[in-house]
Amino acid sequence: MKCYNKKILTITIIVALVLLAITTTIFFFTKNETDALKFKKEYEAYNNETNSSGKTYRNLNISKNNPIIYLTPEELLEKINNKETFVIYFGFATCPWCRSVIETLFDVASDFNMDKIYYVDVSGIRDVMEIDSSNNITTKTRGTDSYYKLLEKFNDVLADYTLKDSSGNVVKTGEKRIYAPNVASITKGNVKELTTGISSLETDPYMELTSDMKDEMYQDFKCIIKCTIEADSTCSIDKSC
Repeated sequence: MKCYNKKILTITIIVALVLLAITTTIFFFTKNETDALKFKKEYEAYNNETNSSGKTYRNLNISKNNPIIYLTPEELLEKINNKETFVIYFGFATCPWCRSVIETLFDVASDFNMDKIYYVDVSGIRDVMEIDSSNNITTKTRGTDSYYKLLEKFNDVLADYTLKDSSGNVVKTGEKRIYAPNVASITKGNVKELTTGISSLETDPYMELTSDMKDEMYQDFKCIIKCTIEADSTCSIDKSC
């Protein structure tokens, strides 16, 4: 009887573990698919819409199988602190520069079989500074606490946060900035490389993209993704990668 009960207990445990594994797998793929569709709907919702500046948003055709997984800033910080390796994309749906590069980013991810690109929407988390009539820099909107923690983590690769005064002169705020788009390689919790992906030939985010522009974007994103896949501590953004 004891042997029989032990066998029943063992079978029960095995069945429970199998069910747990199946549930976890279903949850992961469901979340991934849900995030992909959410991203597609979010970005395509602005196709051909006109913004407050009278500009028409670029028309996007995003695959429902895109690699996007949403993260909060807090979840991103946790992944970095856990020494994980991944690609992170900072942007937002109405960012015209983001809309000009996102399809190329997904093309590169597909070509290199990268099925996960994490995404933080920065539209509501950053601080906003401005220059007043006396040329003093003031903070109009304060960023979230997690945003300032991200600035510390990404400090080495971020560009300066700059403004222009009434004469058109560039003024540094003394702070770094997570711009949109920013795409970065994180390897074992270390921020290795970052790019906007924007072509040097693209002078207006609403302009038609040429093949040369797309090729330049592709090479930048290729370097980021290869850097992540290979977890190369010496990787850098260059056109030969």
